[in-house]
Amino acid sequence: MSTTPTNLLDNSIAATARCIESLKEIRAEIDRAAELILKTVRSGNKLLICGNGGSAAEAQHFSTELVGRYFKNRRSLPSVALSSDGSLITCIGNDYGFDAAFSRQIEGLAKPGDVVIGITSSGNSANILAALETAKKLGLESISFLGRGGGKARGMATVDLIIPGDSGRCAQEAHLFLVHHFCDLIDAAVE
Repeated sequence: MSTTPTNLLDNSIAATARCIESLKEIRAEIDRAAELILKTVRSGNKLLICGNGGSAAEAQHFSTELVGRYFKNRRSLPSVALSSDGSLITCIGNDYGFDAAFSRQIEGLAKPGDVVIGITSSGNSANILAALETAKKLGLESISFLGRGGGKARGMATVDLIIPGDSGRCAQEAHLFLVHHFCDLIDAAVE
């Protein structure tokens, strides 16, 4: 059987559907993360969200939905995508190394009650590991969006959202789905 664009599309749709369906396996962790996110935004505290590459885009997407709006006109909610400031990232990278790109920002921006969210499909990004370690040192709660078994980040956060399977693509698609799920919950809970 030859590979055609139609076959590739059908296979991709089927793989994504299986991936999203697999989220039922981590429903308890999703519910725990939702409770933590809702508690944080209801109390006026902020989410500090970080990721690299495609995960940086997801961090920015999540933060944008909170500070701007998702569907409902509601108050702006405090959130920072730590990958967004190129000048700051390059300053920290130059002076402290790229592994400190997010942890240094958490040290300067975090207040008690804030939550750190680290997004990495491999679970092995050194700057995400440092961010989660810094959150722990500061007494902050954290959520990790992971894939491929969780990697080195597994167990570092208050709540791990480890997407079942070994596909980085699936993990990123599921992470975006979860971002939208949490935004749905926030819109329903916050005026």
